[in-house]
Amino acid sequence: MIPAPFAYLRPDSLGAAVAALAADEDAKALAGGQSLVPLLRFRLAAPTTVVDLSGVDGLRGVADDGDALRIGALTTHHEVVRDPLVAEHCALLAMAARTVADPAVRHRGTLGGSLAHADPAADLPAAVLALGAEMEVEGPDGARTVPASAFFADYLTTALEPGEVLAAVRVPKLTGWGFHYEKFSRTAQAWAVVGVAAAVRREDGAVAEARVGLASMAPVPVRAGEAERACGGAAGAEDLRAAGALAREAGSPPSDLNGGADYRRHLAGVLAGRALARAAGMEAVQA
Repeated sequence: MIPAPFAYLRPDSLGAAVAALAADEDAKALAGGQSLVPLLRFRLAAPTTVVDLSGVDGLRGVADDGDALRIGALTTHHEVVRDPLVAEHCALLAMAARTVADPAVRHRGTLGGSLAHADPAADLPAAVLALGAEMEVEGPDGARTVPASAFFADYLTTALEPGEVLAAVRVPKLTGWGFHYEKFSRTAQAWAVVGVAAAVRREDGAVAEARVGLASMAPVPVRAGEAERACGGAAGAEDLRAAGALAREAGSPPSDLNGGADYRRHLAGVLAGRALARAAGMEAVQA
């Protein structure tokens, strides 16, 4: 299908991009295009103006920012997967990005585009939630920071106000933590029926702290709080699998063609237990 007509702008600065978006309430920002372009083709979105961010300097790349990494919103999934700083300090993000669609999509799709699109079945929102990331937002009233826990407001809806642009993501350096991303999908390139992003910190042979982010278990990515709390003191894989089973109580999973709510709850419990055990190094990761 042919998209509805729209004006096209490619500003060369972040300020100009913000101004263009603020000037037209029906404008849409274009990052990698892997979410927006299909919506345009099927006329599920019909913006009057498309503001292409690809000409804006400073929105791509990973930088060491002290106790965190600052990742530009236009950094592609492929770049996240291969970046040595991400691998060293927040490998969970690379693990999740590696499961996104196929190589063609990962070379074009962007971290910021995925987060701003806010599909609850996407992999990266659950990962940034588990990592405790913060979103750097630029808008007509200046810059502000939004924690990941407050960024995802509803289905396909974020805390971004009209005219605002997601400029970067700050991800804390979780030194000494282990990570794993576990995903079940009907086919290799499909959205997650359920996805689990797990981060575990151990002390003296036992789990001191754990975080679990869930994809496709609610209209937004959610934390599995009961499962996280139950991990405290766990010293073996069986303990973590039992704790992970509590993830089935998190969120309000949908029923659709990919699976019913009860099926998703079951998957969340199984996958969370597996992801926690593997993040803690208590269970081998299968090739």
